[in-house]
Amino acid sequence: MVAMSATPRQRARRRLTRFRIVVFIALALFFVVPLLSMLDFSTRSLEGGRNFDAWKALGQDASLRSAIFTSLELAALTVLTMLILLVPTLVWVRLRIPGATRTIEFLCLLPLTIPALVLVVGLKPVFAWVTYFFGDSALTLSFVYTVLVLPYAYRSIDAGLASIDVKTLSEAARSLGASWFTVMTRIIVPNIGSALLSAAFISVALVLGEFTVASLLNYNNLQVVINLLGKSDGQVSVAASLASLVFAFLLLVLLSFVGRRPKRDQAAPDLLPLNLPMRGM
Repeated sequence: MVAMSATPRQRARRRLTRFRIVVFIALALFFVVPLLSMLDFSTRSLEGGRNFDAWKALGQDASLRSAIFTSLELAALTVLTMLILLVPTLVWVRLRIPGATRTIEFLCLLPLTIPALVLVVGLKPVFAWVTYFFGDSALTLSFVYTVLVLPYAYRSIDAGLASIDVKTLSEAARSLGASWFTVMTRIIVPNIGSALLSAAFISVALVLGEFTVASLLNYNNLQVVINLLGKSDGQVSVAASLASLVFAFLLLVLLSFVGRRPKRDQAAPDLLPLNLPMRGM
């Protein structure tokens, strides 16, 4: 049999496949080569050869160890504050005052238009009251970080709420006797779990990589300490930077698996809990 020549659609599909492969390889090199260079520099020995003294020093440096725990605590506090602030607000706006959606969107996206330096100068008088009531701790940076993550978290959570019928689900649950707390925790939040995880990851990535605000307010987080280490020991500083990048990458991979729902769950519609108390019973 004589092989039939490829149709124009098949040839176009092959060209598109080759183009995707080239783009994927170029992007992989763009990201991987700098990481390999960082690993090469952090393991290079002055006498020749390789050693992991810089990586061992990551666990021995008290200031770096303290900065890592501080940044992780800041990330947890920022995520918690952001979720408590945004989720009930956006749900309430959709249910009660949909006309305020544009106003809420403008307020949440406003930090994107303000440079970090200007934001710190404007927040300095307010932050003085924060330190007065909560103490002069680096954890108070979570209030500023919550403002910084609002634009990114808002987009993620708003998209998640737009993908479900919040009004119908809420009214159905309320008609079965559910309280607003039950509606939020057992109806709304499970249906936007992927959006909440995306918002949490974006917030964690921003907090772990933030330098400007902490430096200007004279607090030591991970990036500030890495910058200080770079002035005394470049290899340890590069090793710490690479470790933080790898941690963020692993967090992204974990998020992709945690936020993925089984196919059988995707095919089935989201049902209201059957054990909600009926009114009048």
